[in-house]
Amino acid sequence: MAAKSLCQIMQTTGSQVPLLLVITEGGLAAVSPGWGIDDVILDTAGPAEVDARIRLAAGRTPRAEESALIRAAGVVIDEASYSAKVYGRPLDLTYKEFELLRFLAAHPSRVFTREQLLSEVWGYDYFGGTRTVDVHVRRLRAKLGDQESLIGTVRNVGYRFNVQEPEAVRDQSVARA
Repeated sequence: MAAKSLCQIMQTTGSQVPLLLVITEGGLAAVSPGWGIDDVILDTAGPAEVDARIRLAAGRTPRAEESALIRAAGVVIDEASYSAKVYGRPLDLTYKEFELLRFLAAHPSRVFTREQLLSEVWGYDYFGGTRTVDVHVRRLRAKLGDQESLIGTVRNVGYRFNVQEPEAVRDQSVARA
């Protein structure tokens, strides 16, 4: 299906442009949420409706500058430059360490199983074991230094990004400033 392929190509480019699908009445049986389409317009729609739908879709699309930064618990992650800082201190992270930190920080306090992290960070085609996640978390914590507690372990479940820091860690970061 040409429409599906085009939508998937647009998604992989990272473009922030809203996708509007124009179809004929009865012309397309199903549209999947995975296509990333913002709105569907019938080809019989008038110019005023098309204009209104374009404006609405453009208003819902996040701006690249706004979505490029993730801030949580003293961590600033810049997705555009693939850099991360903890309380202003730059972190030297590998690609997967960065992706793991970015994913966890984007979902603060939410617990993810090792399998979920493998799926989300490494991708569905990764055939390694869940110990890979443990190793990357250990390395990421080592690079976080005094703020290693930002990556929390939920025993027998998985990991989470801790938004509430222990008092000792907060006191150390204030003393450095």
